[in-house]
Amino acid sequence: MEGVPIEERFEQMEANAYFPKEDKIEKIKVPEKGRWSILTFYPGDFTFVCATDIEAFMGLYDEFKKNDADVFAISTDSVFSHKGWAQTSPRVQKSSIPMIEDFNKEITRKFGLLNASTGQARRSVVIIDPDGSIQYMAAFNNNLGKDADHILNAFLGLKYLRDHPAKEGHMCAIPANWRKGKEALDIDVVKDIGKL
Repeated sequence: MEGVPIEERFEQMEANAYFPKEDKIEKIKVPEKGRWSILTFYPGDFTFVCATDIEAFMGLYDEFKKNDADVFAISTDSVFSHKGWAQTSPRVQKSSIPMIEDFNKEITRKFGLLNASTGQARRSVVIIDPDGSIQYMAAFNNNLGKDADHILNAFLGLKYLRDHPAKEGHMCAIPANWRKGKEALDIDVVKDIGKL
């Protein structure tokens, strides 16, 4: 996957988005400055696993919002295709997630997530911090739906790291299998070598 590396800034881009709940099309900027952005890329409208991804993120939508994150769904379809899909799919029609048009494949290509053999976005997720820096990127087999709980947990871990900067000579880190409410690691970078 070639694209913007982790912890590097992604320049804001303008795109059309379909808002299913409001049934409107509007131009937006991604990522949104000053907020976390969760970008869930999927191969195409009117597909099967993709509808379950949207449904899974909708199940946690309020948790993302309450923690200052906006969720956006992105595919290389047009906003008109997004609208048609949202109005016919029983899973997608319940969604409040804005659906971004990447018909010219510019956003998907910039992230290095374009599948060259199909011309579609790879099933993937990108988490961008309020400064516009990429903090998480994962791509999946197209037939493997996303684990929205894991993605929420990864986002909450990244948010914790940002909200709790380490004191001098220390590093703050999130251990494996961490969950919100658990302790993070406060590591003395000299004294704790080999002790974990």
